Amino acid sequence: MIRLFHVPLSPFCRKVRLSLAEKKLEVELVEERYWEKSTDFLRRNPAGKVPVLKMDGKILTESAAICEYIEEMHPTPVLMPNDPEGRYEVRRLVNWFDDKFHNEVTANLLYERVNKKVMGAGYPESRAIKAGAKAVKYHLDYMGWLLDQRRWLAGNAMSLADFAAAAHLSSLDYISDVDWNRNENVREWYAKIKSRPAFRSLLADNVPGFPPPAHYADLDF
Repeated sequence: MIRLFHVPLSPFCRKVRLSLAEKKLEVELVEERYWEKSTDFLRRNPAGKVPVLKMDGKILTESAAICEYIEEMHPTPVLMPNDPEGRYEVRRLVNWFDDKFHNEVTANLLYERVNKKVMGAGYPESRAIKAGAKAVKYHLDYMGWLLDQRRWLAGNAMSLADFAAAAHLSSLDYISDVDWNRNENVREWYAKIKSRPAFRSLLADNVPGFPPPAHYADLDF
């Protein structure tokens, strides 16, 4: 049995969940309060971060590396292009969302609104929330520009880049922090990826104390 130690709204965990589901790999989800830094958890990952995947008798950490491991072990359906240029573009965009988007948007919105309360780490900072709300517009515009030229974010086939983006945006959508009317290309892209069977478990998430908006699990928004 594959086991994933995760937090439901973590975009890094969601990216791994999407990869596993797209490959039709059954997984046991174990919620991990990683901020409590339990001894058992730190044995699994001394970095004290989720996701942590137990698969093939191995303990795997770091979401991008986990997703590429899954891709290499289960290459169909394909989520990484065969050519070096295509793989570069996917990796560039995965890093874009997991680094730049995360630092400018996710950390300022999701972490301030939800994580702080769950972790008992104080109150949201209005300055951070304002910065995140401003930055997300820039990122949606950039995604729209990419989708003007391509069917999917990294090219003409769906890839890990789309899962990375969808993982972050779905987490923000859970707290109604995405303006889907800002860019029609992005809205249509998200509707396509949201409708995939791999997305079902994400749409079923429910975080105690933070009920999702009515549109969150609605495939037609």
